[in-house]
Formats: sequence, structure tokens, C-alpha cells
Amino acid sequence: MTNKKIHTSALHEKAGISPPEIISTISVGQIQQFRKIQPSSEELVNGILSGNITALSRAITLVESTNILHLEKANKVINACLPHANKSVRIGITGVPGVGKSTFIEAFGKYLTGLGKKVAVLAVDPSSTISHGSILGDKTRMEELVKDKNAYIRPSASGETLGGVARKTRETITLCEAAGFDTIIIETVGVGQSETAVHSMVDFFLLLKISGAGDELQGIKRGIMEMADAIVINKADGDNVRKANLAKTEFNRALHLFPAKKSGWTPTTSTCSAITHDGIPEVWKTICDFMELTKSNNYFFEKRKEQNQYWMLETINEQLKTNFFNHPEIYKLLEENKKAVANDEISPFAAAKILLEKYFKK
Repeated sequence: MTNKKIHTSALHEKAGISPPEIISTISVGQIQQFRKIQPSSEELVNGILSGNITALSRAITLVESTNILHLEKANKVINACLPHANKSVRIGITGVPGVGKSTFIEAFGKYLTGLGKKVAVLAVDPSSTISHGSILGDKTRMEELVKDKNAYIRPSASGETLGGVARKTRETITLCEAAGFDTIIIETVGVGQSETAVHSMVDFFLLLKISGAGDELQGIKRGIMEMADAIVINKADGDNVRKANLAKTEFNRALHLFPAKKSGWTPTTSTCSAITHDGIPEVWKTICDFMELTKSNNYFFEKRKEQNQYWMLETINEQLKTNFFNHPEIYKLLEENKKAVANDEISPFAAAKILLEKYFKK
């Protein structure tokens, strides 16, 4: 009887020694227990007013929640913070992807904290239309600003909100103001027709552009240009300085084609480099000049009143939509009508009428 030699694979893994457990089960239990403890609305408000960042973050999470059970508690927090809000400069910053918004905001934010300002950055990240997820990587890109004790960065997913503005950004502004932040910066996903959502919640609207990305006039879109209070050509450094200055001239000419603003402000165009920080102080000076003018002619205060009315109506629309789709009877009837519409058994308009009549008769 012959002996057969068994050949083992070179990829065969030998049994080794298991590494020791490096996670403390006691610490895990304590953290989990702490997370289960939900602070009351009074505790959150007291924490926010005292400048506690943890309380502010938990309150924003509560406000952003789509859970109907959280709505009442969130409203209590917002209402309690309202008397301590409205004391900041609200700046909206937009621009096409790749224009350097995050780099610019970090340089701009560091400059402001150097002046003694408290800066809150509300960065809106785009949500995937397929997975509905969002990277929320703005803190990683603003690695210097995130370590500044006078700065707070809050990334939020845009969800299905038009213009890439997070659903509860307006309320988040109120909470940040109550926490003592005097400069609120809102970074949007990018330029689009729905950027009016940002424009309707800020005092100053800044449009970032870059040169050398094709015909400059191709980038001039009437809607976004009319909303902009200032245009800043970013990445004006190195060999790109000449191109940036040419782009500045083109945009300056284009701005003269638009009608005068109700604010009495004439939009400006400038260049800057978020890398070398050239032009950053001039951007802040432009914003200060704008604030001085609009407060002196009362436009600033009238615009805030109009924005409050606008967001009241938007909140009504949103709440009606939420209540409609969360109603159990409507949910069941909706699925039936969706199948009927898909099979051409009923028109979409007739199905919508049935659902709405059912809802308002409930």
C-alpha cells in the first residue's frame, strides 16, 4: 500500500493566537446608556444659551428628525431660542462643484475667527437619488477650521429639498444664533434654479466662480446672477492670476446689464485665492459695506420680515405634505391608486383628486 503525500496550498493559513480584546465592554455599556438618555427641551435650551456645542448638535439633530414624535419637542426648543436669535450676519455661498467652496470657507472662516468672530458653517451635502445617502465630508475638508474653538461646522444631507438646502436649515440658523454665533455661513450643493431657497434665508449672497473653465459668458446665468450680491473669482493664484482678472472684467460688464436691486446695493466682482488668502479680507469688507448700507436704508430689516413670512408658508406646505403621506388610510389608498395609474386604469389627476378628497374628509 503506497503512502500518498498530502500537499497543502501555499495560501493555507495556520491557526494562530487570537488578539486580545481591546474594547472595554464597560465603556461600551456606559456610552450606550448615555446615548439612551434624552435631555429635555429645557436642558437643551439651557445648554444652547450657555454655548454648549453638544447641546447645540443634539438640538439640531432633533430639529432635522423626520419623526413626528420629535416635532413638538423641537418646536419648544426653537421657540425658546427665538428671543436670543437674529443677531448674526447670514451669508450664503454657492458655486459649481469644483469651484473651491469648502477651501474658500475655511480660509474665510479662519480670517473671521482671527477678528474675534464666532462662525457657524452649515454645509449642505448632496444626497444620492439612488441610495439616499450623503458623504458629509465637509469637516474633513475644513481640517483647520474644525479645530478652531470659535467655529462650528455642521454638515447636513440635502435630502429631497430643492436647491440643496437641508430641510431644517432655517431653524438651525436660529439655534446657532442663540448659541452665540455672530456669523452664519451656508454652503450649498451648487448652482441651480432652486438656489432661491438659500437666497430666502440669508442677508448676503456670494457667488463663487473660477476662470479657465470655458467661455466666461457661458457661466453667466441670469437667475443666479440677479440674486448675487457679490461675485468672487476663486483660485486667482500662480499662473491663473491673469485669467482670473480677465474673468473679473467679463463679469463686471455682465452685472451692468441687470436691473438695480431694491437694496440699493451695486453688486461687486473681485478675485481671491483660498490658498494664499489674497483677497479674503476684501471679501469681508464688501460684506460689511453691504450690511452698513442695507441697515441704513432699512432694507436689511424689511428683508428679514419677508423671509420670516416666506418660511411660515413653506413650513405650512411641508407640514401638510408630511401629514398627508403619514396618514395610515392615505398610505393604503395611495398604493392602490399608484397601481391603477401605472396600469392606465385611472388618470393621475383623477387619482390625486380621490386621495385629496379622502384626506380632507378624514
